[in-house]
Amino acid sequence: MTLALTGALLGLAAGAGAVIAADRVRTLRRPPLESRVAPYLRDLPQVHRWLRPDVPPSDSPGPAAVALLKPLLERAAVALGDLVGGAAALRRKLERAGSHLTVEQFRISQVVWGIGGFVACTALGILASLRSPGHALGWLLLSFVAGCLGVIAREQRLSDQVRRREERILAEFPTVADLLALSVAAGEGATAALDRVARSCHGELALELDRVLADTRAGMPVSVALDALSRRTGLPVVARFAEGFAVALERGTPLADVLHAQASDVREAGRRNLIEAGARREVAMMIPVVFLVLPVTVVFAFWPGLIGLRLVAP
Repeated sequence: MTLALTGALLGLAAGAGAVIAADRVRTLRRPPLESRVAPYLRDLPQVHRWLRPDVPPSDSPGPAAVALLKPLLERAAVALGDLVGGAAALRRKLERAGSHLTVEQFRISQVVWGIGGFVACTALGILASLRSPGHALGWLLLSFVAGCLGVIAREQRLSDQVRRREERILAEFPTVADLLALSVAAGEGATAALDRVARSCHGELALELDRVLADTRAGMPVSVALDALSRRTGLPVVARFAEGFAVALERGTPLADVLHAQASDVREAGRRNLIEAGARREVAMMIPVVFLVLPVTVVFAFWPGLIGLRLVAP
């Protein structure tokens, strides 16, 4: 192949890439159909966001590589699900994390994380083999371990999301309960109080209350929607709140005092947890004092005497 032919092929490839990139930029800059039609449909009733189906827009196609790899990723996710199991527990954990992912989508993300770990370790192994060949089998085994660690890391990240969300819900619960109690004491009904607090507050618990209202507007009884709230959060405090709210609606018992008592209980539990965390941190602070500061102090105290003994001794 001559130099001129090589230059022509490279120029043709660069031109084709520039044309494809320009076409893609033009497609992305085009406003979607929803934004073009929305100004003419402002008077129509809006659908609640919890009732909207999560359907991707049809006028923004994804990359071709994703479309080609999606069947392979789905088969790998099915194989991973059959190997690991626990679909019901995973679905429960996704609900507690407030994620809109399905079990299949989460398994696909686990596969992607595993492939990322495998590829990263394989790249490091190739670079290391260029300098010192002869350890290909060890790097291959290490790459498989890295892939497994990527799958486990995705599961651990979901557990961290669940823990952080539960902490946010516990931090928001006393304020939300007090606001509900004030609304009920002011003469509003239970559903109206839920609607007012859900519109006034921002946070994870407010979103859950908003979802309860969406379920009730869709025809679900309030007690059933509150039971679904307690199942989604998985917190005993929210479960007691939902049970007390449902009992108050069914039997007409006073609700404001119950909500105030629950809010004070949660604040007291948070205060106890803070004191316990402080005690644990105090014990942890003793580790550098005992193992770092104290030995240095002992050395500074006895080292001059030891040198003096050496100088005095014949």
